[in-house]
Amino acid sequence: MGLAPIGGLYSPVGDGTAIKAVDTAWEHGVRFFDTAPFYGSGLSERRAGQALRECDRDQFTMSTKVGRRLVAGAEQPGVWSESGDAGPLWDFSADGVRASHRESLDRLGLDRVDLLHLHDPDEHYAEAVAEALPALVELRREGAIGAVSAGMNQSAMLTEFARTGQFDCFLLAGRYSLLDQSGLADLLPECERRGISVIVGGVYNSGVLADPRPGATFDYRAAPPEVIARAQAMARVCERYGVPLRAAALQFPFGHPAVAAVLVGMRSPDEVADAAAMAAVKIPGGLWRDLAAAWLLDPEVPLP
Repeated sequence: MGLAPIGGLYSPVGDGTAIKAVDTAWEHGVRFFDTAPFYGSGLSERRAGQALRECDRDQFTMSTKVGRRLVAGAEQPGVWSESGDAGPLWDFSADGVRASHRESLDRLGLDRVDLLHLHDPDEHYAEAVAEALPALVELRREGAIGAVSAGMNQSAMLTEFARTGQFDCFLLAGRYSLLDQSGLADLLPECERRGISVIVGGVYNSGVLADPRPGATFDYRAAPPEVIARAQAMARVCERYGVPLRAAALQFPFGHPAVAAVLVGMRSPDEVADAAAMAAVKIPGGLWRDLAAAWLLDPEVPLP
């Protein structure tokens, strides 16, 4: 369960709905939760901690992120509708990583997180490698975290990180979906060779693969007409098999052996129930073959 939405992404959620969404995910068997200080300036972490505080800590995996520290008075991005009086500032220093980790534990009310991601270090590669990564490795050595990771919307830098030999896993958002398999060119083969697990996020490409209607979003912007047309063509193939496009989009990444999990952002119990239903849909092999035959998927892409 991706917890950005319960931080008030784009529109308010409220404590009650946010906590009920996490509770519903637990009831559906979800045991991996991903958050970040950036999500609602700590609101997502606080709500997640409140929802999970009575759960057996050994029964779930929690990941959060470093690279943005919350500072009182700093500007808050407009995408967050419920954030408080602190805002994020970039900080990939070793001290910043350790401080961010401690602050996240306080907000979550947990004694540990299992995965700690470098969060969007696109413009901060040198500092991330020189300072943040050694700090993460030290936290892992100390037993404070279970795994070293990085989460980004691009595959090229993650591939460079993989070659350091220091990462256990990666969160790749939006670059291994029905509409965008660019992660297959570099990151996924590298991770398969090295035994690095990949968590795939953004499987709906921010909306168009959930509902490919005019006005839908692709990578957080208005989707171009050709992208909508391609998604609609995929939906028609899915309809022939009685399969929702959402189900195909959610399950597609599991065709690659490096993919260990798919992360879906959810803000309400209804969205959780829908994601659980889509994950459970049985998809005939013929659907994938028909998508490839229509050149809606590259025939060389590994299929579930």
